[in-house]
Amino acid sequence: MKFAFIIDPISKLDPGHDTSVALMEAAQALGHEVWATQAEKLSVVNSQAWALVERMQLKPAQLVEGRWMVDEQWYAIAETVLRPLEEMDAVFLRTDPPVTIPYLYATYILDYVNPDKTLVINKPSGLRAANEKMYALQFKEVIPETIVSQDKLFIQKFVEQQGAAVLKPLGGKAGEGILFLEPNDRNFNSLVEVSTFRGREPVMVQAYLSAAKEGDKRIILLNGEPIGAVNRIPTGKEFRGNMAVGGRVAATEITPQEQKICAIVGPKLKQDGLYFVGIDVIGGYLTEVNVTSPTGIREIDRLNNTCLGKEVIAWVEQTKRINGY
Repeated sequence: MKFAFIIDPISKLDPGHDTSVALMEAAQALGHEVWATQAEKLSVVNSQAWALVERMQLKPAQLVEGRWMVDEQWYAIAETVLRPLEEMDAVFLRTDPPVTIPYLYATYILDYVNPDKTLVINKPSGLRAANEKMYALQFKEVIPETIVSQDKLFIQKFVEQQGAAVLKPLGGKAGEGILFLEPNDRNFNSLVEVSTFRGREPVMVQAYLSAAKEGDKRIILLNGEPIGAVNRIPTGKEFRGNMAVGGRVAATEITPQEQKICAIVGPKLKQDGLYFVGIDVIGGYLTEVNVTSPTGIREIDRLNNTCLGKEVIAWVEQTKRINGY
């Protein structure tokens, strides 16, 4: 089979951490062709999506004494060609957030990949519908108390009611711009003004969960089913557990409450064509649904001696066989 990965420039990826690289390695290990491209290299010609793609040869990372080790030259480009994406068996859109206008345009181009020939992961229409903060709001029985607003007085009243809250930009990633709010903070007004661009842009504000000190769990779902998890624990004075801001990772289990959350969220993800997803859970509450470029596979594999990438690629193989394309 032929797999195409729409990623950020491969030279900028961290092969010991990046989930896209883990998926590419898994596809190669299972005998498939691996191609890579970037969103800016997509085009539509004769109502077909095309891309300038590069055939990749990877030197897989090796787990040595609990650390991923990679060669300095861990990838090589075998050839570069312009070809219609429907010649690929599967296309993974894994450009890192934030979701920008060019990113949205890329999803429109991918609408012109023939779904009878090629599986696009995740489905472009699903990506457009699923803001990674807002999407969780529809599962109100398993999320913490949450509002979305740009109104400073409304936000202040909510924080006063909750005692403490966490403010999140709707388009943020990797913990960027997340703030801890308390009603008596002398910087409260300024923090809200800066985050909302003086009331012109809404933000999400969630009740602060004290369980965040014990970790922010990332659970990976494949076709609506959980396949692995890792706990991200804040370090030092940092209240965020995101790996990008220094959160420590630890092995973990998926609890019965978290299984319940997955059972609630999973059918909607499948309905929307969101096949490879990472959900974030704190203290038994769903806080975010990550659909653009969910990460965590490297850490889960390292801590649990698994290979989730191969599980994902095997699912693609099976899906193609079942659907007869």
